[in-house]
Parts: sequence; structure tokens; C-alpha cells
Amino acid sequence: MFKTLALTAVATLAMATTALAEAIYTVGSVVPADVSVVDQTGKTHTFGEFRGKNVVLEWTNYGCPFVRKFYDAGAMQTQQAETVKAGHVWLSVISSAKGKQGYLEPKDAAAAVANQPSTPTMAVLDKEGKVVYFGAIDSIPSFNKDDIAGATNYVKAALADITAGKPVATAQMQSYGCSVKY
Repeated sequence: MFKTLALTAVATLAMATTALAEAIYTVGSVVPADVSVVDQTGKTHTFGEFRGKNVVLEWTNYGCPFVRKFYDAGAMQTQQAETVKAGHVWLSVISSAKGKQGYLEPKDAAAAVANQPSTPTMAVLDKEGKVVYFGAIDSIPSFNKDDIAGATNYVKAALADITAGKPVATAQMQSYGCSVKY
């Protein structure tokens, strides 16, 4: 069975997301090793722990129909299991905080508007923590699970490229789905 870290502590999620956002929205940037996140059991992890492994970050909201497309079809769980079996790390960032939908501190609003993340939004980090892919999970922006088979999966392609020692052919694509609600 694969293990994902579902980051659910609201205060830590907001802080971790802000720190991650500073790094991950730009392909080629490096997520600092000291950025910390809290998993569903309350344990704190740093990105330094993941150095030496490729990391997939999945911003998710289980109520979003675009996310449901992948989970209801079993496609996301299969991709998670395959990714972890291949020796990579998969982190699921739960982006919907109860009672906090749409709230932003004024100082954070400009950055959020500029970046407009949505779920599912994906990032792939290489073994050094460098962002090598950021954006949509696939090429068909729909919530119809029948579209999965015919779509190009950008996360799988990015992992295949870096595993083969090649540059990522498609490093960034516009994400689609439901807005992130911390």
C-alpha cells in the first residue's frame, strides 16, 4: 500500500502552502529543505526529508468534480500506487479548510490572484527539490472520467523524463478544476 501525506492541519497548511507557493509556481525553482508540512497524524515533515527522491505534490479537494473524475475512476489511486512503487514520493495537499473557503489575508491576495491554483494542481520535484513540472494533471480539462484514457498525463510524462535523465518535455501547463480554498 502506498502512503500519501494528507496535509490537514489548517494553520500549518496555510503556512506550508505560502512557503511552497513561493517556490513551486516557478518551474526551475527549488523548494527549500526547511519548508515544513504536517501530515494527517500531526507529524511534521520537511522537504529535506524527501531529498534524493522525486516528489509529486497533488493539491486536492475531494468535493471538486474535476478531482472526483480521477478518484471515482480509480485513476488517481492507481497513479499514486505506481508512483510510490517506482520509488518516488506522493504528497496530497488537502486544500479545502472548513469555514475558510475563499478567505485571504490582504497581503496574500495579490499572490493568490496572480497564481490562481486549482484542484487538481500538480507539481513534480526532482531529487534536489527543483520544480520540473507544474500545472494540470492531464490535457483534457473536464470532469468526465471517460476522458482520462485519451488524455496526455503530464505528471507521468514528467516522471518518465526525469527518471530517464532527460529534461521534462512539457514543464508547465495551465491547471484546471476547482479553485483552491485554504
